[in-house]
Amino acid sequence: MSQQQVWFITGSSRGFGRALTAAALEAGDLVVATARRPEVIAEAFGEYGERVLPLALDVTDPDAAGEAVEAALARFGRVDVLVNNAGYANVSPIETTDDKDFRTQFETNFWGVYHVTRAALPTLRAQGHGTVVQFSSVGGRVGGSPGIASYQAAKFAVDGFSRVLAAETAPFGLRVMVVEPSGFATDWAGSSMTVQPVPEAYDETVGVLNRRVRQSEGGAAGDPRRAAEILVRTVKREKIPSHLLLGVNAVDMALDYSRRQLSEATAWEKVSRSADFAEPYPEGLPEEPMGRAEPKERRGPAEPVRPAEPTG
Repeated sequence: MSQQQVWFITGSSRGFGRALTAAALEAGDLVVATARRPEVIAEAFGEYGERVLPLALDVTDPDAAGEAVEAALARFGRVDVLVNNAGYANVSPIETTDDKDFRTQFETNFWGVYHVTRAALPTLRAQGHGTVVQFSSVGGRVGGSPGIASYQAAKFAVDGFSRVLAAETAPFGLRVMVVEPSGFATDWAGSSMTVQPVPEAYDETVGVLNRRVRQSEGGAAGDPRRAAEILVRTVKREKIPSHLLLGVNAVDMALDYSRRQLSEATAWEKVSRSADFAEPYPEGLPEEPMGRAEPKERRGPAEPVRPAEPTG
């Protein structure tokens, strides 16, 4: 692996993308920093001169993605690390979300990842090396954050896409890592987020998440600079994790989710196996816990709602 790496980072004008651009440059690397407004990048990182290439890129445009990769190759000759970071979320319940807004979010959060990855793959494959870093969220692992269905569905899709990508490209010497942060002090819940009116019926779910994420006096716990430095150090290792959690909340939520998944799969194991022809059938269903509460007319979330989403 080359000591000085060439990074291609989407969404570099703010948030994680900006922090990661700074960390890579501080580590002595070269960066193709893309955003819808490249002049912001040029102003922020002008001191690095020819080591940074600011490029305009709308990740939802596959032709523009291809042109950006070609520009990167023209300047630096290769791409060592591709980072799909660009993304945003708007808040509204599924029932009242505008179809166009739901699709538009998905265009950036999933199809943007798809377009940029596809554009870079021929180069990465021909090089015989490269690392693809896909920004997801701990919400893309555990799910269930009310009000951001499009964003979270896209992050689950990014994870599934990335798992297949890793399997397909491993023989070419490529590595794929999915990053799953919890709440960080970025603009994710700031000006880049639109919050639609929350109907009263959803105040206990969507309303709670909105208030905790956007009106928290303490702010997010995560430090984007630290996270960016961790990512740069991790990518330079010989072995990288397939999924990297970032932040205390991310670790706690992921471990709790994994334990509950394992417990549920174990409890239903015999029933699940009995669906195959060769297995004993029928199997009795697991006993339900005693003292179940009767359903109420209105119920809140089954689990505490914790802000889980970071990217922007």
